[in-house]
Amino acid sequence: MTESTNTSSLDAEGDAAADFLEELLDILDMDGDIDISVEAGRAKVAIVSDGPNQNLRRLVGPDGEVLDALQDLARLAVQSETGEMSRLMLDITDFRAGRRERLAEAAREAVAKVKESGQALALDPMNAFERKVVHDVVLESGLKSESEGEDPSRHVVILPAGE
Repeated sequence: MTESTNTSSLDAEGDAAADFLEELLDILDMDGDIDISVEAGRAKVAIVSDGPNQNLRRLVGPDGEVLDALQDLARLAVQSETGEMSRLMLDITDFRAGRRERLAEAAREAVAKVKESGQALALDPMNAFERKVVHDVVLESGLKSESEGEDPSRHVVILPAGE
């Protein structure tokens, strides 16, 4: 698949997800704007608001559980529309962006502990998005990491140098 074909396919994913989410917002009588972009080879759809919108925060839920469920539904809507599996990322009120920064900082601290102690360090269970953020930070640091366990207890283990 060429890059332009891939980009148009990702744009189609974003459009299908946006249609689904606009309909959902209408049903829920919530206000929000939908931004569509392509980042790191995947479609990204964000629901944003000009001001503080507590209603949209309800779509995130505690620790992002509602957001994860809505992302799964948006992916199903895209698959229904396009016939293709989707890796679409959904963010609402910049929850994932903020979570990414907090996770990256925690991962950098964990890497420092592993480098200092020379011992592997198992982190708390995380969803796939969170584990990916941690794996990326660990890779940048020059160490290695692996995911272990089964959902919902799947977690990242950061390995010391040489393992």
